[in-house]
Amino acid sequence: MKLYDRLIQTQRQRISDGEIVPILDGCNAPRQLVLIWSQLGDFDNLEYAWWLKREAEVLRSTEVAVRAVGIGDRASGEKFCEYTGFPPDCLFVDPTAELHQQLELYSGLSLKLPLLSTEQNAWFNLLLMCAGIGSPGTLTEVFRGYRGDRTAPQLIGDDETVKAAPLPPLKGSTFRWAGGSGFQRPFELATLRLRNMTEVLSHWKTYVPNSAYLTQRGATFLFNAQGELLYEHRDRAILGFAAQMNQPLTFLEELSE
Repeated sequence: MKLYDRLIQTQRQRISDGEIVPILDGCNAPRQLVLIWSQLGDFDNLEYAWWLKREAEVLRSTEVAVRAVGIGDRASGEKFCEYTGFPPDCLFVDPTAELHQQLELYSGLSLKLPLLSTEQNAWFNLLLMCAGIGSPGTLTEVFRGYRGDRTAPQLIGDDETVKAAPLPPLKGSTFRWAGGSGFQRPFELATLRLRNMTEVLSHWKTYVPNSAYLTQRGATFLFNAQGELLYEHRDRAILGFAAQMNQPLTFLEELSE
C-alpha cells in the first residue's frame, strides 16, 4: 500500500473533541505536512512544535496544512497542546505506536535484560541512546545547544523572558553577553531544552502514560494535493527529528521558490 493511501485510511483519536476520525480529515490544503511523533513527552516533539509555531507564517504562505500523530492518550495531547500552542484539532494520539510500526519507523535501541520489565528495559535503552548508542548524532546535537551555532537563527528575542527552572528568569538580551546576536548564541538552545525538560518532568505521568515506547522514533512526510510524496525524513536518533537541526523546516523553503 502506498504511504499516502495508508495515512489517509488511518483513524486515531483527535485531541480537540476525543473523536476517532481519519487523521487527514479536513486536510484539503495544496500541501500536507504529516508528522509521526514519538512520545508526546519526548523533548524532540516539544522542540518541533516550537519551530512550527515560530514558522507559522511560512506554513500559511506556502499553504501547508499540518497533522501530527503522537504516542500517548488524550490527556497527553491536551497537555502537549496547552504547553506548546499546537492546535488540538491537528493532533491525534496512538497509544501503542501501531502506526509507527506499520510505517516501519525506527523503534530505537531494543536491548533486553532478562531481569528487567518491558518499561525498565525501555528506560535502559533510552539512557543508552541519550549517550549516543544506537542514536547517531545525539551527543553532537546536545553540545550544539550549549556551544551555539552561527548557522542557526537567534532563538530568543532580546525582549523575551525565558523561565527555565532551576535557572532564574532570563531575558533574551542576556545571551548577547555569550557572543552577540542574530544567530543561535551559546546556551540559548540548551535553555529552551531545559524549559521543555522541566515541563515534562513536572507532568511525567500525563505526558508519558506508558513508558514502553520511550525509544520509538518518528518521521516527517510532506505531500502535495495528489498524495505524491515531496519530502520525507525518518528519525534515527534522539534530537534527530530533522535533517538540518539548525533549520528544521528548511525543506519548506523550496515550496516558495
